[in-house]
Amino acid sequence: MKEFEDKFSELQADMISICMEYVEDRADKVYVYASCEEGVISSRFFYLINNKYVECHKVNDALEKGEERYDVSPKRGFMVLNILNEDIEKMKELCKGYEREMPTEMKLIYDVKSGKFKAEYKYDLVYTNHDTKTAGQIANEWFEEIKNNNI
Repeated sequence: MKEFEDKFSELQADMISICMEYVEDRADKVYVYASCEEGVISSRFFYLINNKYVECHKVNDALEKGEERYDVSPKRGFMVLNILNEDIEKMKELCKGYEREMPTEMKLIYDVKSGKFKAEYKYDLVYTNHDTKTAGQIANEWFEEIKNNNI
């Protein structure tokens, strides 16, 4: 079973790595929301930079005067999301191959300074059984929760 764990961890590490690349390794914490439910794959990513919680397209709002600005072009943002979604797809295939249950939701937190990585998984339906909620709304709720509780 070690092989499964290693491959799953590698894919998670790749997700964090592409998000770190997006901010040129300049972030205090990285947050990745990954969802795979009823055939729908979705992801979001955001950061803690200079004690400010920011969504990926607003990372420049967290910079201090004189700090080099990030390239937040939509093209770069979509590139990251595409890679995150590909990694989720690979995880799904991996789980299938090892006859493991694929999480419906993954919340990944990487603390850059301490090197600590934390992952939370859910296996129940989170939004597809809900009349109005979407994966994006769930990701936004998590962002607000993190911001309000300084997680």
